[in-house]
Amino acid sequence: MRNCSEVKKIGLLSDTHGYLDPRLFDLFSEVDEIWHAGDIGSENVLCDLESFKMCRAVYGNIDGWEIRAQVPEHQRFVCEGLRVWMTHIGGYPGRYAPSIRQQLLQDPPDLFISGHSHILKVMNDKKLGLLHMNPGAAGKNGFHKVRTALRFTIENGQPHDLEVIELGPRL
Repeated sequence: MRNCSEVKKIGLLSDTHGYLDPRLFDLFSEVDEIWHAGDIGSENVLCDLESFKMCRAVYGNIDGWEIRAQVPEHQRFVCEGLRVWMTHIGGYPGRYAPSIRQQLLQDPPDLFISGHSHILKVMNDKKLGLLHMNPGAAGKNGFHKVRTALRFTIENGQPHDLEVIELGPRL
């Protein structure tokens, strides 16, 4: 596992599907890192994020070989003492994806991040002692009605000050 150094403020998004809302640059101006939970959709989105801030990303099911060559399917790392696992298709407490369920049960992180569903969801898994976050979908493709992202702070191994960002309707 790699450690982040002095990271406190995180911008979290997923399912951009090739569209990066320009307002995210203002909304994420104060963050130290941007995390993208897959379905990036184009190399331009990844390049723009990496040019703007330190970016951690995983690929999603719609991402082609160009993106898969640059980012992994899973990222496990420690940030400010918080053990994080980010993947695109991961499910949520009570309905974890079969492909990761066993590993998650054997070695649960403190924070489990997934995308894919286009449904904003933040919930505790009391059985595994973890927090699950899905930032919903920030892009324009999919069935979601409102485009969303998350912003939060990590301090002393704990997430704090979670904010839901609504980017407007999916048009």
